[in-house]
Amino acid sequence: MSGRTSRLCFLAASALAVAACTAAAIAECIGMSSMGSMPMPGGWHMSMIWMRMPTQTWPGAAASFLSMWLVMMAAMMLPSLLPVLRRYHRQIQHGDARHAGARTLLMAAGYFLVWAVLGALIYGMGIALATVAMRWPMLARIAPLAAGMIVLGAGALQFTRWKAHHLAGCRALPDCCQRLRANTAAVWRYGVQHGIRCCHCCAGLTAILLVAGVMDLRAMALVTAAITAERLAPAARPVAWLIGIAAMGAGIGLLAQAAWA
Repeated sequence: MSGRTSRLCFLAASALAVAACTAAAIAECIGMSSMGSMPMPGGWHMSMIWMRMPTQTWPGAAASFLSMWLVMMAAMMLPSLLPVLRRYHRQIQHGDARHAGARTLLMAAGYFLVWAVLGALIYGMGIALATVAMRWPMLARIAPLAAGMIVLGAGALQFTRWKAHHLAGCRALPDCCQRLRANTAAVWRYGVQHGIRCCHCCAGLTAILLVAGVMDLRAMALVTAAITAERLAPAARPVAWLIGIAAMGAGIGLLAQAAWA
């Protein structure tokens, strides 16, 4: 297969993957929204995603959440991950064209494994918080105030050196040295390490998504646009700051709404 044909195949496969994951995420969101939500003290609604259906076991409920989480993360993260995968795929073509596709998939698998682990942790915390909110109405009433503080804090995080450090790591394309081209274990480790960097970089935006509604299409679209913009824009820091300003404004709005409720 020629280099040009290989690149075209990669681009076609990437476009198909993004389209399929986006369609699946939209379908999952629509399905979850049709299940409704539970009114809670304080004037907010708890998503049914944090509750086990009568016919479900807890392992089944967790597996259902993780499948939705991974589909959603794939749809959200692929636009900013593809340049990394493309760089690796293009470089490995020169020395090991037969295994370029498989090793590129391995790198992506390591990356999304990290997001799967994070999803499992989030599900456990979400179940615990949902249980607390249902058992203690007084604590449930402060949830809108806590949500505003989380969004405000996530916006402030965009201005920190910590965010700048991890954003720079996420924007860096892989240095496809001989070890990364030829060593399968090294490819896997790079995918995992890049996933960890990405989770750190997206910590604030992920928190905003969870507060706004993990399966809310509008929140997904906004967070996806924010992540993609700060990863791919020529100048990362001004974009990150603009996102921070918008998030802090939203947080202040939520706090004001909670105070007046």
